[in-house]
Amino acid sequence: MKRFFNTRETLVTDSLGGLLRSSMGQHLCRLDGYPDIRVVLRKERNPEHVAVISGGGAGHEPTHAGFVGAGMLDAAVCGSLFASPSVDAILAGILAVTGKAGCLLVIKSYTGDRLNFALAAEQARSMGYQVETVVVGDDIALPDNRFARGLAGTVLVHKIAGYAASQGEPLARVAERARAAAAQISSIGLSLTDCNAYDPTHTTRLTAQQAELGLGIHGEPGAQQIELAQADTLMALAADTLAQALPAKNASGKHERYALLLNMLGTVPPIEMTLLLNAFAKTDLAKNTDLIIGPAPMMTALDMNGFSLTAIPLSAEIHDALNAPVEPWAWPGAAPFAAPTVRPLPTLPETFRFPPSASPKVEALIRHAAKTLIGNAEALNALDAQIGDGDAGSTFAEGAQEILKTVDRLPLANPQELFATFGAILARHAGGSSGVLLSIMFSAAGRSTDTWAKALVEGLTTMQKHGGAKPGDRTMIDALHPAFTVLAAGGALADAAQAARDGADATKRMTHANAGRASYVPDAKLANIPDPGAEAIARMFEALASIG
Repeated sequence: MKRFFNTRETLVTDSLGGLLRSSMGQHLCRLDGYPDIRVVLRKERNPEHVAVISGGGAGHEPTHAGFVGAGMLDAAVCGSLFASPSVDAILAGILAVTGKAGCLLVIKSYTGDRLNFALAAEQARSMGYQVETVVVGDDIALPDNRFARGLAGTVLVHKIAGYAASQGEPLARVAERARAAAAQISSIGLSLTDCNAYDPTHTTRLTAQQAELGLGIHGEPGAQQIELAQADTLMALAADTLAQALPAKNASGKHERYALLLNMLGTVPPIEMTLLLNAFAKTDLAKNTDLIIGPAPMMTALDMNGFSLTAIPLSAEIHDALNAPVEPWAWPGAAPFAAPTVRPLPTLPETFRFPPSASPKVEALIRHAAKTLIGNAEALNALDAQIGDGDAGSTFAEGAQEILKTVDRLPLANPQELFATFGAILARHAGGSSGVLLSIMFSAAGRSTDTWAKALVEGLTTMQKHGGAKPGDRTMIDALHPAFTVLAAGGALADAAQAARDGADATKRMTHANAGRASYVPDAKLANIPDPGAEAIARMFEALASIG
C-alpha cells in the first residue's frame, strides 16, 4: 500500500492541520480539542444568523471541512476515518458557533451519525440552545432499505441551508428549506474499484473486468456488480438508474427540470472527470437537466475510482440557492447545462495542395509501411513505457492511419509533392514530438529540388536543426540517418533497412540520451532497451524491404 500518511491515528489531524495552513483554509480555524475533538469553524461569522453545522467520519474530503465558509457551513465536526465524531465533539461544535438564532445540524443517514448528532442536539437543547436537525438519505440504490444512505446530495443540503441562513432567515425556515430539499434529492454511485481504508492487507473484491453500481462511500459492496464497459455505457447505466427514481413531472403536470451534481469519488483524473460529464450529456436525463454542479470531488471515499450522480428538481428558490456565490473552496459552483459554444475554425493551409497521381509501387510501399506501424503500436508502446510515457507506438500509428485514409488523394507519382503532403497531413493530425518532427522533415524534403533520396537527407537535416538531436543522441535519428545516407548514395532498400536496424540496435548500447523523453530517464534505466522511435523506423524499413 503506497499512501502519503504518517500513522492511521494521526491521519485526520495531520490533514486538518494542512487545510488550516493552506491557501484554501485561511478563513478557517479549529477548536483546541485535539485529538478527540476535531472541529473546524469559520474565523468570522454573523452571530445573528442561524448556524449550519455538519460532520461525520473522515475519508470523504473535501466533505466536511472543505465546505465551511460563508454561504455554507459554519462548522464541521470531523470524526476518525469512516467513523462518526463523538457526542462531545458535536456538542462542542454547536456551542462554538450557535447564538440566539439557533443552529441546524445536517446529518448524513448513517447509524453512528444519526445517533451521535441526535444526542448532541438533545444535550444542547437542554442547555437552552435552539437546535433543529435534518437527516439526508439520498441513495436510491437500495429502495427497500429503511434508512437510505447519505451520499453527495448532503452537499446540496449544505448549500441550500447555508444560503437560507446567509439571508437571515429564521431557524424554522432554514430547517424547512433543508428538509424539503433533502426529501427531493436522489443519488447513485458507480465505481471501477472499492477503496482501501489504510489497510495493508486489503484485497479488492472486484476483478479487472468488473465495476459496481449503487455503492456507498465507505467501501461497502454495491447493489450490483456489473461488467466493465466504455464510459458512455457506464454513465448511461447510472443516469438511467437514477432517472427511474425521479419524478417525471412536477405538481403542475410539467416535465421536471433538474440540477445535476457530478461528484468524483476519489481518484478519477481530471481528464476523465470532464469526459464523464460529456458522457452524461448523451443520456436521456441530460435532456431534463438545466443546471450542472461539477464535475469535482465533493464527497469522496478515499481512493475509490468512481463517480456519483445527484439530482434535485429545480424550483426558482433552489436555483437561486445553488447559484449563490460562497466562500468554501470545495464548492465548484453551478452553471447552466448547455451545449458547448463553438466558434468558426480559422482558414488553415490546404493539406492537399497537389492533384492526386498514381504509382502502384509507391502506393504498395505506403500501405505496407503504414500497416506495419499500426500493427506494431502496442509493442512499441510497451517498449516506450520502460523509458518514456508509453505512447510512441500510438503516435506513429495515428500518423500512419491518417495517411492510409487519404492514399487516394496523394500525389504518388511526384516524390517532392508527396513529401510535402505527408508533412501537411502529419502537421494536422499527428501528435507528440515525433509527429511534428516527421512533419518538419517531410515538409523540408518537399521543398527540395534534388533527387527524392537526397531530399530526405535535406529534410532530416532540417529536422535536426529544429529538434536539436543528432546521430548518437539516442533518438529515431539514429535509425533515419544511416538509412537515408544509404539511399542518397544509391543503395538498395534492403541495405537501407539493414542500416536502420543497425542504428536502432546501437541505441541499446547508448546508456545516456541527449534528447527526447529518454533524456529525463536515469542512465541505468536505459541499458539494453532500444529507443522506441528508432525501433519504429527500423521495423518500417524492414517491412518496406520485404516487398521492395
